[in-house]
Amino acid sequence: MCGIVGYIGYQDAKDSLLQGLEKLEYRGYDSAGIYVMDETATGHLFKEKGRIAALRNIVDSSIAANVGIGHTRWATHGVPSVENAHPHQSNSGRFTIVHNGVIENYKEVYAVYLSDVDLHSDTDTEIIVQLIAQFVEKEHFSTIDAFKKALSCLKGSYALALIDNEQPDVVFAAKNKSPLLVGKGDGFNVICSDAMAMIQETNQFVELMDGEVVTLTQEAIKIENAVGEVMERDAYTAEINLNDLDKGTYPYYMAKEMDEQPAVIRKIIQSYQNEAGNLEIDQAIVAKLTASDRIYIVACGTSYNAGWVGKQLLETLTHIPTEVHLASEFGHNMPLLTKKPFFIFLSQSGETADSRQVLVKVNDMNYPALTLTNVAGSTLSREAEFTLLLHAGPEIAVASTKAYTAQIAVLAILAEVVGKTVGLSEENNIIHDLGIVASSMESILSEKEQIEKLATDYLSTTRNAFYIGRGIDYYVAMEASLKLKEVSYVQTEGFAAGELKHGTIALIEEGTPVIAVITDERIAGHTRGNVQEVHARGAHTIVIVMEGLEQAGDQFILPKVNPLLSPLVSVVPTQLLAYYTSLHRGNDVDKPRNLAKSVTVE
Repeated sequence: MCGIVGYIGYQDAKDSLLQGLEKLEYRGYDSAGIYVMDETATGHLFKEKGRIAALRNIVDSSIAANVGIGHTRWATHGVPSVENAHPHQSNSGRFTIVHNGVIENYKEVYAVYLSDVDLHSDTDTEIIVQLIAQFVEKEHFSTIDAFKKALSCLKGSYALALIDNEQPDVVFAAKNKSPLLVGKGDGFNVICSDAMAMIQETNQFVELMDGEVVTLTQEAIKIENAVGEVMERDAYTAEINLNDLDKGTYPYYMAKEMDEQPAVIRKIIQSYQNEAGNLEIDQAIVAKLTASDRIYIVACGTSYNAGWVGKQLLETLTHIPTEVHLASEFGHNMPLLTKKPFFIFLSQSGETADSRQVLVKVNDMNYPALTLTNVAGSTLSREAEFTLLLHAGPEIAVASTKAYTAQIAVLAILAEVVGKTVGLSEENNIIHDLGIVASSMESILSEKEQIEKLATDYLSTTRNAFYIGRGIDYYVAMEASLKLKEVSYVQTEGFAAGELKHGTIALIEEGTPVIAVITDERIAGHTRGNVQEVHARGAHTIVIVMEGLEQAGDQFILPKVNPLLSPLVSVVPTQLLAYYTSLHRGNDVDKPRNLAKSVTVE
């Protein structure tokens, strides 16, 4: 979602900002802009709708500037346009701001403080910069005091960076609920909403907490908390390999990230093994899990779908009842909790706003919480009591692939360790089984031509499609349908196969693609019966089936793996189907319309 970058130092700020914004392109955006101050303390604003490349084309390369802020916008208030793009300025032009998040009371702020001020956009952000100008120009506050006063008037989420033309050697910043980092350099400092944005400048970052305000100069970083106390905090090293951010020979990041899945599974095995070759999880996590009477998995989107597979793993291997909840619903409609709940938050980025608002409430209730995330030091990781990392490496494509399979693999390891601790699941050997999964993934990925042909024959021109399955295959159908709709824009739904006859089968028409996932021997026959039901009504059917359960005419045979881990292999051909369908429809595979990678607003 929206991204922020800022630079103050001795180098060319324009290049640092534009490169930073390009690193944030994966998050999803509709417009972008930068504001820089040149050597004469003259400000220059550049904004453009669309891609960073379009912004680059309008930036005056002759300007020498060593301070500036930049932004990629994902529309929440106001349509995508140059007028609504960030940065926004006060009417005097003295103050310039960028903002991630949503200000819930911006209309009230306008009515109380700014009713006589002309606005030039439809955004909630412009209210902030006009309010700061009002406090400085009419009430004679200093800039820092006006900034703090304005923050005290706001309700909602924000990460902010502000430049005052009359203080060209300072950048002001603040955060609440939205992510923001300060990067430390030698003779320069930066701010960013994602370490990836400024990793080309520095790998030393300081985390900011909610309510903190930062004054940034070329040589110093001053962080104050909500009551004005100066906070001292060590920097951490962001372990991001710049080579991981490169597509290499791949046309799209999604293609690269699908291919990386076998290596990710092997990396996870290695990361959660001790020197004796046994699986190892922090014993404090295991102790609190074994003491719980119910596990609550909270997530969104793809992570939510992974959570359903996690439920099956946890209940089977630990015998602890497990529920799966959408974060956007759970936070506002919390169910009746058991006496000893344990919460697991799944998030690729660790910055998902919907999940974070649940975690805040869980922490307030003093319940234990574990985050599974791909990003060390992210908000959900920092604020939860425990963290398990996915070790998947940066995932750039908006449509998640390797993070989904990594989440399931880590949940499988967690379930086995807990299960063995309480004397269950002794017969399982997840290390061995995950090794087989990695090899099976490689086998499936080598069959891309076959899957591309299925995508061409069945999905390249269709308006809608359905995935069906039962049990754990239904959970895969949910993820498979999400992937196809995300990147190809085919209206796709994942259904429990047995529910077709209870209403959904009315949607089946001549030629409607229906893809069935069959990996469970116990219910394979039932799902095949459902395939016949839709086939009889004209559906164009594909069967993805586990080796040993196949029949003549099945389109894709999966290598045999532990049935509990079957989603790790059955999801791979569905990822490829989505990829090739998108490709043949001429879409931007990595940046599907209207979507953002890191969803940092509720």
